[in-house]
Amino acid sequence: MFVSQNKQNMTPLTAILDKFELQGPVLEVRPLGNGLINDTYKVLTPDGCPDYVLQRINNAIFTDVDLLQSNIEAVTGHIRSKLVAAGESDIDRKVLRFIPVKEGGKTYFFDSKCYWRVSVFIPDSYTYQTVDPHYSRFAGEAFGRFEASLADIPDKLGETIPDFHNMELRARQLREAVQADPVGRMAEPEVRAILGEILRYEEKMCLGERLHREGKLPKRICHCDTKVNNMLFDAQGNVLCVIDLDTVMPSFVFSDFGDFLRTAANTVAEDDPEWEKVAFRHDIFEAFAEGYLQGAASFLTPVERENLPYGTLLFPYMQAVRFFADYINGDTYYKIKYPDHNLVRTRNQMALFRSVLADMDYMAEVIAKLS
Repeated sequence: MFVSQNKQNMTPLTAILDKFELQGPVLEVRPLGNGLINDTYKVLTPDGCPDYVLQRINNAIFTDVDLLQSNIEAVTGHIRSKLVAAGESDIDRKVLRFIPVKEGGKTYFFDSKCYWRVSVFIPDSYTYQTVDPHYSRFAGEAFGRFEASLADIPDKLGETIPDFHNMELRARQLREAVQADPVGRMAEPEVRAILGEILRYEEKMCLGERLHREGKLPKRICHCDTKVNNMLFDAQGNVLCVIDLDTVMPSFVFSDFGDFLRTAANTVAEDDPEWEKVAFRHDIFEAFAEGYLQGAASFLTPVERENLPYGTLLFPYMQAVRFFADYINGDTYYKIKYPDHNLVRTRNQMALFRSVLADMDYMAEVIAKLS
């Protein structure tokens, strides 16, 4: 048996797995994927038994694991019930299934140091890293359908990362960083210039929270981490299901629409220092918007549709604010590879913000035509 485990003082993986109601003996445990947050392993069992996915939940980020798993159980249970009602076949390939522990029935186990969970591995499934119009349309429709399937969920879900996409909070955090200036970076002329540009748009970019307080913009159950590789496909290229559900929580639809486009529709990576090469890709926007509006057609309100361009603009701005605040604070949150990494990221995201800002009328026309 191959077991990869290099965390100090960690309970052996086989002992962890023995706490869950698995079918068949464990033959092998091997690392799976390259996730940045949770440690993930594939668990192999004999023929005739399902394989599994074992994860160590990063409770430094997801501090309320009971809430986290309660959200996931509610979401997967609701989607499963809809698939059953619709007479779907092969349901275990179209929604994740988590395994309870032997004692207590919870879907996670705490070994006094770490939190663990186990789900059934979906065989003959694939993820893709490719960001092109073809897969962007798939992503839009899949995430739109995902939100639509949860529009009537009776359970009250909590925020696994409180205020994750709250622009007003991010603006306050930036102002606090500027006031404290713990490492003296506000003395840099470029830093003061960037701050001036960010503050010019602060009120405009907090529109979502204002609309919500006015009762015009509802919160939905959103994925909040919409990437192409957070979907599973079958061998024929059909979407099986949405995965990586840790960030599923109440949010505005902009969280799923805008966050995907922030990364997918940028012509370069978010930390590319050649910010002059940054541009907003129309082909990705049009493909994703077409898929999303089709998948989410059953529940979107006129206010939500009309403000999808704002949602697209919001996310490069919000991410720029977060990178910039971290730079001013002395790089305490995001990992950096060189001293001004967060400043480079800020320049990049502000360049994307300007590119998207120039395309607001274009996006509104596209949304109107697709609607």
